[in-house]
Amino acid sequence: MKNLFLEMTYRGGRPVIGYLYLARSGEKAASTREMAPGLVVDFAADGQPIGIEILHPSLTKRDQVNALLRELRQEPVPDDELAPLGAK
Repeated sequence: MKNLFLEMTYRGGRPVIGYLYLARSGEKAASTREMAPGLVVDFAADGQPIGIEILHPSLTKRDQVNALLRELRQEPVPDDELAPLGAK
């Protein structure tokens, strides 16, 4: 996936929140929608998904993120790119 970027925030060595950037174009979110428990998608003004907020990284499974990406018509992410998240 082009321009993919996973950003994690840690406290006490544990991930507390994450953000998976789908496009690094600098677009701001025009709307957001919780698409799955703990996964909030940010959409650009044209309706294209630009990122996924991961509210509970240690509880979120990599398969859940990839299922959401498929639903959004995005390419799945290799497991090593989602390593800070929970196992499959």
